[in-house]
Amino acid sequence: MNPHSIATWQQSVVLLYQRKAEVLESYEATVSSPSLTLQIPAVMRLRNAVATQKSAVRFSRINVYARDRFRCCYDGKRYAPRDLTYDHVIPRSRGGKTNFAGIVTACKACNARKGARTPAEAGMRMHFKPYTPKTIPLGQPLLMSLETAPDLWLPYLGALACSA
Repeated sequence: MNPHSIATWQQSVVLLYQRKAEVLESYEATVSSPSLTLQIPAVMRLRNAVATQKSAVRFSRINVYARDRFRCCYDGKRYAPRDLTYDHVIPRSRGGKTNFAGIVTACKACNARKGARTPAEAGMRMHFKPYTPKTIPLGQPLLMSLETAPDLWLPYLGALACSA
């Protein structure tokens, strides 16, 4: 079972009413109608599987981060998404392409240090090479701060949550 997305409490109640999901965890707070009172769902499970495999992975910043596992290519450390950027291995000024094969994830400090040079010219070692992924888990990773995630969610997030 993998997290799919974060829904509003209103969306959760609709999914529950439509019998498309079941509640795994609830908050103490309630919502009421004239004939019904419900605890607000905190964690739900969809009754039907969601397709997670797509025929091709669309190029986007977040998909580059997910492919590189939120690690800087140059120092190898994992970062929160807000501390990352993507870097053209061959600078754009020299014909570098903005696609999966020409981009890697970099922390802001390493990207600034590299500047408009190749990694070799900047004396920087690449910890991995760019490639076009065949799949990205979940289509979009869940980006959130573990510090602000409700405690009820934590057992269900596992390794998929990236500290933001």
